[in-house]
Amino acid sequence: MKKRILLAAGLMGALAHGAMAQEKPVEIQNEFLRVSTSDGSAFMLSALPSGKSVASGMLGVSAWTVKKISVSDARFGKGQGLSLVAAEGASGRILLFPKLPFALLSLTLKNSSATPQTLNRLPFASFNADWQSASALKTLGTGGLSSADKNPGSYAWLAVAEPQSRNGLVAGWLTHDRASGVLFSKIENGKVRVEARSDYGKLRLAPGQSAQSETLAIGYFDDARLGLESWANAVAKTYAIKLPPSPTGYCTWYSDKHGGASNESALAEISDFAAKNLKPFGFDFVQIDDGWQLGDAKGNGPKKNFTQFNPAGAYKSGMKETADKIKALGLTPGIWFMPFAGTHNDPWFADKQNLFVKKEDGTPYDTAWGGTSLDMTNPQAREYLRGIVQRIAHEWGYTYFKMDGLYTGIGVKQVYVNSGYKEDNFGDSSLSDPAKTNIEAFRDGLKLVRETAGKNVFFLGCTMTQNMRSFGGSIGLVDAMRIGPDNGGNWKSWSVSPVFGSRYYFLNGRIWYNDPDPFYLRAGIPLEEARTIASWPTIAGQLNSSSDWLPNFTPERLDILRRTMPSHRATARPVDFFENDPPRLWTVTDEKSGVRRDVIGVFNWSDAEATFDVPLARFGLDANAKYAAFDYWENKFLPTLQGNLKTTLPAHGCRILAVRPLLERPFLLGTSRHITQGIIDVSEEKWSAKTKTLSGQSEVVAGDAYQLRFVAPGTWRATRVEADMADATIYWKQDGASVRATMTIPAGRVVKWKVVFAER
Repeated sequence: MKKRILLAAGLMGALAHGAMAQEKPVEIQNEFLRVSTSDGSAFMLSALPSGKSVASGMLGVSAWTVKKISVSDARFGKGQGLSLVAAEGASGRILLFPKLPFALLSLTLKNSSATPQTLNRLPFASFNADWQSASALKTLGTGGLSSADKNPGSYAWLAVAEPQSRNGLVAGWLTHDRASGVLFSKIENGKVRVEARSDYGKLRLAPGQSAQSETLAIGYFDDARLGLESWANAVAKTYAIKLPPSPTGYCTWYSDKHGGASNESALAEISDFAAKNLKPFGFDFVQIDDGWQLGDAKGNGPKKNFTQFNPAGAYKSGMKETADKIKALGLTPGIWFMPFAGTHNDPWFADKQNLFVKKEDGTPYDTAWGGTSLDMTNPQAREYLRGIVQRIAHEWGYTYFKMDGLYTGIGVKQVYVNSGYKEDNFGDSSLSDPAKTNIEAFRDGLKLVRETAGKNVFFLGCTMTQNMRSFGGSIGLVDAMRIGPDNGGNWKSWSVSPVFGSRYYFLNGRIWYNDPDPFYLRAGIPLEEARTIASWPTIAGQLNSSSDWLPNFTPERLDILRRTMPSHRATARPVDFFENDPPRLWTVTDEKSGVRRDVIGVFNWSDAEATFDVPLARFGLDANAKYAAFDYWENKFLPTLQGNLKTTLPAHGCRILAVRPLLERPFLLGTSRHITQGIIDVSEEKWSAKTKTLSGQSEVVAGDAYQLRFVAPGTWRATRVEADMADATIYWKQDGASVRATMTIPAGRVVKWKVVFAER
């Protein structure tokens, strides 16, 4: 249907007729960018302070009358802009604000015709990457890393960068209130060209009615990774996102014993085990997955009557009693459900057909696996959902929600696995309130869930790869998001996690916590693989969850799990982000203890042995400095590093190294508590040259043999190790320049320690 594919004629007319070109350029600038237009339709972005042209293109499809304006924004402060006015009332703006490294582009649409118009897709803007030829550039978006002419299209964001230097453009939709933003790339005349489009599904405008578009941010960065992080920060600021602490816990679904929804006795056993063995290390939730609910799926995915549990099923005592038992152990009870889904031909829904989104022929809008979409513009459907959430959160007491099948809240097809752009006939559903777009309805539904559940509930969305329209629509309304498809308890199944988790690393801890799905340490997984599977999400700092039958773990496997808890909140970045998909090299950097700590992760995703020879400068380290290093999993100090990091890894292997520049006096290189080696546990480190004492404080787990690993260069010798606990057991040993001091305490707390040194 043409009305779903093209701009309505009245709107196209409003955007297509403009004023004559300006006689001379009009320009604005901040400390990052200069934006100018010389002919009233094309704009040019120049990077400052160099002044080089980095992008040029068109906003909308019009020629405009342009003037310079002053603007004020509640989020970004006072700025300046270019006001672009076309015939018959349509207009656009390009804005710059201090401390914001992006130009912000927006349009005001107007239906200047005498008849109502329906807008499905809006060709918003297009621009060239000017600073470099296409042959030297790669594009990275939700569909992965590729040349510009091979990119399938990306939802919400797109980067165009030189792989080695990382110089690049970042374009991303800043808002996602009514439309789903997509970006495409191609090569024209030797240049990469980016086209930005807003997909509304159905945006209805009456004669004379106007509508504000979403806002697109465009910026140029010496390191496009920092550009993507800056975009995520700007989105977080736009939606006033304040994330709760990242949880660590257990999902029943994939367990090699008592999987699925588990059952009363098994859940009690694993909760008790986790409380005793893992809670002191940061474990805090147990989540029940699909299978607890009532309903008749009619062969289309899960059962979808979430108003009540199945009394003949795995939880005969009830969901409240189960949650109470988890809470009594000091853990958070979690539960899986599908907030926006039903099954139209299930007898339970026989008298509830009015709750559903409709097809254009008036029949219920049904999707693969997700079932029938609840209409979040229908007051009765909203009350139905409100009742479900009220019961789960307030009557039963679950405060961790895993919300699956989110795309059903949009009224759109499932296209799983969706990463790059896929045609989904967006807008082929009909809502009860035609004034709302699909994305508006979805966001209204998520707001209802949050408001009803209350502030103490953690919200995990699952999963945006079922249809990527749910990506932008969820921003600001979930605390975590499954950013990839289901994984599984073996290397081949699990290895999708670093692909998607790396691709979206810059969202993590800014817009939400990335959930790459659980990791696995079960028997049968080789030790080398188990360490890699546990290490990658831990180094990346993403949501930490497991789904093994934990009571079966050997002490060695249990210890690996403990060393990943909790997720760190330091700065984690992939090094070869624009070179490999997934990246093989990661860095974690933190300075909260008063000194800089760096951890390097090297991962071999291949099925064969691999050799790495990487300049230290690629990790953000001083190319000329000498570094002390400690290999966590090998539990050993390494020879001094200088110039390059050289290592050979077996198939599916990894190395996790703490590195620190060599000093002329003793320093703390790392600890045993966590694979980030001091980043989560050491809150202070100080050196006194007068007393020749290194002191600090660490958060230590009761009964855990906590080891501090020092470097004492040259003629320095440790002479005494002390802690501020009389009942602490301490022993230490020096071997050359390497010093290990181990302490065990009966009650977990922050321990102040000091090591006295002397020179021979």
